[in-house]
Amino acid sequence: MSNSLPADLDPRKMPRHIAVIMDGNRRWAKQQGWGAIRGHTVGARTTRDIIQECVDLHICALTLYTFSTENWKRPRQEVAALMRLIARNLDDELPSMKSNNIRVRHIGRRDGLPDYLLRQIDRSVSQTQSNNGLTLSLALNYGGRAEIADAFQTLLREVQSGALPPAAVDEARIEAALYTSGLPEPDLMIRTGGEMRISNFLPWQIAYAELWVTPTLWPDFAPPELRRAIADFQTRERRFGGVIAE
Repeated sequence: MSNSLPADLDPRKMPRHIAVIMDGNRRWAKQQGWGAIRGHTVGARTTRDIIQECVDLHICALTLYTFSTENWKRPRQEVAALMRLIARNLDDELPSMKSNNIRVRHIGRRDGLPDYLLRQIDRSVSQTQSNNGLTLSLALNYGGRAEIADAFQTLLREVQSGALPPAAVDEARIEAALYTSGLPEPDLMIRTGGEMRISNFLPWQIAYAELWVTPTLWPDFAPPELRRAIADFQTRERRFGGVIAE
C-alpha cells in the first residue's frame, strides 16, 4: 500500500469521515435483465473496492448504508438472500479487514436480524476491535429516526433513574447516545443512483456534511469516481454557519 495520495488530492483537505448511500443495485440488475440479488452481489464487489480505496487514501471512517429499516418492505425472498449475502461477505472479507487494520462497527437495531448474521457481525466486530485504521461502520437494519428515538430512550432511562438531570440533556449528550458515538461527524456524504434525498440516513450527523450525488449506479461506482467526489469536496468552502474571513 502506498503512503502517497493521488496528485489531484490535497492531503490537508481529506474528509475524515465519508458516508455512502449505496443506491442502484436493483436498477442495475434490471438494466442487465437479471434478478435483484445479482445486482446486490455485484454491488458487494464495489463495496470491497471502495473500502480498499478508503484504506489507501487513509480515510479515518467510512459508513455504508447497508440495509435500512424500510428495506424490510422488499420481497421476502430478496431480503433473505441479501441477509445471506451480507453474512457471507463479512466472513469472506474478515481476513482482509484484519490485514488492512480495519475496525468494523455495526450501527442499527439488532432486533429482526437473523441469528446467523448477528453471529457473523459479532465475530467481525470482536476480531477487529483492536484495529486502529479505517473504522468501517455498517448501517444494517438502520433508520435515522429510529436511532434518535433509541438515543432518547437511553437518556430518558438515565433521567428517570436520577443519574442524569434533565437540564444536562444537551446536544453533546444526545450525540453520545447515538449509534455513531465516538466517530467524527461525516464530512462528505455520497449518494449513488441519482436520487436527491438522504433516505433517513444519519439525519443528526450530517447537519454540516457536504453532499455529492452521482447518477452512477452502485455496481458501476469505482475508485476513480470516489476520488472525484473527494476532489470536489476539497473545493468546497465549509463555513459551518459562519463566514469565510476575507
